Amino acid sequence: MTGIEIAEDIVLPDTGDGRCWVVGAVVVDERGRAFAQRRSPDRKVFPHCWDVVGGHVEEGEAVPEALAREVAEETGWRLTAIEAELFRLVWTPDDGVPRHEVDYLVRVEGDLSAPRLEPGKHTEFAWVGEDRLDLLRDHRDPGEYFIADIVRLGLRAARNRPRAR
Repeated sequence: MTGIEIAEDIVLPDTGDGRCWVVGAVVVDERGRAFAQRRSPDRKVFPHCWDVVGGHVEEGEAVPEALAREVAEETGWRLTAIEAELFRLVWTPDDGVPRHEVDYLVRVEGDLSAPRLEPGKHTEFAWVGEDRLDLLRDHRDPGEYFIADIVRLGLRAARNRPRAR
């Protein structure tokens, strides 16, 4: 996709393989904090839980396109780079359809102090450093703390990866 840098060591999955794909984006600011947003209480999956930016890959979309769309829809920012792959997992919600999720450390442009949360889908946001990861462990079952794990991986990758500016 034009205008989005992709780190050389990233191997993007084939999202046209018939599986249900989900992408996640960990955005880390200049102070070393990751962006998290709370899902609205009426969401079908993970209601009122903290989450990273992301969502389902739509038919015909590749990972960079899906990440760019989700970042724009959920924050109003523009995706400029995919810097590191953080995590892959398969999870199955109540509908019985397995989700194949890939999460990335990304770089964005825009006013990080004023994200435009997607109306009806997210109610608040926070910038979370390693010292505040417990915030992401809200009322979920302990087996569902993978968001805190993904954010932790994103924070570490951001610290260890040279950032092209």
